Amino acid sequence: MNQLEQLYYEIEYHLLNNSQPSTYFNQIYSLPNFQLYPFALLYQLKYTEQSKKYHPEGNVWNHTMLVIDQAAKVKDQSKNSQAFMWAALLHDIGKPSSTMKKGKKFTSYNHDIIGQKLAKEFLEVFSDDQNFIDQVSMLVRWHMQILLITKRLPNANIKEMKHQVDIEELALLGMCDRLGRLDVDVQSERKSIQTFLEMCKEEKL
Repeated sequence: MNQLEQLYYEIEYHLLNNSQPSTYFNQIYSLPNFQLYPFALLYQLKYTEQSKKYHPEGNVWNHTMLVIDQAAKVKDQSKNSQAFMWAALLHDIGKPSSTMKKGKKFTSYNHDIIGQKLAKEFLEVFSDDQNFIDQVSMLVRWHMQILLITKRLPNANIKEMKHQVDIEELALLGMCDRLGRLDVDVQSERKSIQTFLEMCKEEKL
């Protein structure tokens, strides 16, 4: 096993066993191997800014650390905690290459679609378990649909989403994503997730 493979399995261990995995990630962030591909895709998150209006915690790394800590609290509710925790870590991996600044505003259009591809490429470096890779990459691909569907935006796509991802798993990830921010209204976010689930159940395949 080479050093990058060892790092991958150490990361997985801490994702699955730590109650607050962000502590471990903040310790390994400065390691030279974490700046090499594919870990560099995560390393870049700290240099990717976000709108303070929606993400007062700051850059994408800070947000991701909050998300994985939230995910660690509920991973036992997941049908596949391995895929769930990796999806929490990789859910915004598409932001560094999609984020643009216009004035004081940051946008990251299609980071979910880009993220699906990057998450797949990341995991394929270390794993040949295609079912696992597909589960993670599809959770990354569809994680923005919770917002799009509940806001009834034009690019919401319930039917295709339901064909490709487990709605309950996506809702669990979405809850962690929404709570992985500072100054969040927990009750409002939980209500939004419930609305998402109800709207999905009403839509026939």
